[in-house]
Amino acid sequence: MLPQTIVIVAHSARMAAQLADQAGVKALVIDCFADCDTQAVATAFIQIPSLALLDLQPAVEDFIARFAVTDVLYGSGFESYPESLDYLHSRLKLLGNPSETFKKLADKPAFFGLLHNVGIAYPRTQFLPPTKIEGWLVKPMQGQGGAGITFYRTRRQHQAGDYYQRLQKGVAHSVLFLADWQNFCIVGFNRQWTVALDTEQAFVFAGVSTVADVPPEQQRQVAGWLAKLVPALSLQGLNSLDFIRDGEHIYLLEINPRISASLQLYQGDWLAHHINAINGVLPTANFQHTYHAAYQIIYAHQAVQIPDPFHWPEQCCDVPPTGALIRKGQPICSIIAYHTNAGLLMQTLDSIQLNLLKGLYHHGIHC
Repeated sequence: MLPQTIVIVAHSARMAAQLADQAGVKALVIDCFADCDTQAVATAFIQIPSLALLDLQPAVEDFIARFAVTDVLYGSGFESYPESLDYLHSRLKLLGNPSETFKKLADKPAFFGLLHNVGIAYPRTQFLPPTKIEGWLVKPMQGQGGAGITFYRTRRQHQAGDYYQRLQKGVAHSVLFLADWQNFCIVGFNRQWTVALDTEQAFVFAGVSTVADVPPEQQRQVAGWLAKLVPALSLQGLNSLDFIRDGEHIYLLEINPRISASLQLYQGDWLAHHINAINGVLPTANFQHTYHAAYQIIYAHQAVQIPDPFHWPEQCCDVPPTGALIRKGQPICSIIAYHTNAGLLMQTLDSIQLNLLKGLYHHGIHC
């Protein structure tokens, strides 16, 4: 049974808030944007500057005091704030993986050691600076959405919390799945892409599409990975696994133990499926998808202030309020496109983005 009211906390909580609204659950939202979409479906919302405990705790305590709420659904952003997830775990029932799971996955030596022990391929990884700078990436131990990943040659000085991974050529993919601690159910395979915002942010997550073209043999290989990793990590609810495909070979990159952005590409009673899986009940039938979908984040090429009025295309989401100042490199909004023809999907997505940016930079206030 679904709770009547839940707290939703994420760096950007719009997707989770809409899931709750679709399920008839009241959403008390805490995030860093408070965009128009979120405000439209939230029973109450509080905008905070970050998910750091100092910012998060007063907002959570306010909701607990005012609404006597007992459950919390969290989304992206906690990879950099494990102490905040510990706090949520101490105050509310987590509708998702416990903080211990995040800590296991943030312990990169242990995680890649697990992959090695169970025979799962991954790009060459080490925890001391390589002797040669070419062909290596620097990655943060605690990061999400590609934030902080850059080429080693642009950051020669070692920083605490970094590790090093060989740049693996290929196409980035992910698989969205439900888990019940021991077993799993695949929702769908996706293709992902990134954008370089600057030299220190060279692989920032930019979009995901259901047009994945992962061969059946490799889909079975990924399923074999999940059969080993779900019980080893006690994964529960909705999760995603990122991997890269180079011809006949695939390599695991990371696991995201939370609701993924790719979820919004699929139709279904996802809040119910998520909570049922946490309670040990997986869907009995395979998911069937009759359309293609893509999601893309639109980043600002230059600073701009949102004008009044401004016509947002109907495919836009995460829409900022009028007058908001969007600095260069920050997300302006997102767009979601659907199409029965896979070949036309990306053309549709690119056309929406081009027209939106043209209109925004023509009518917006440049800063």
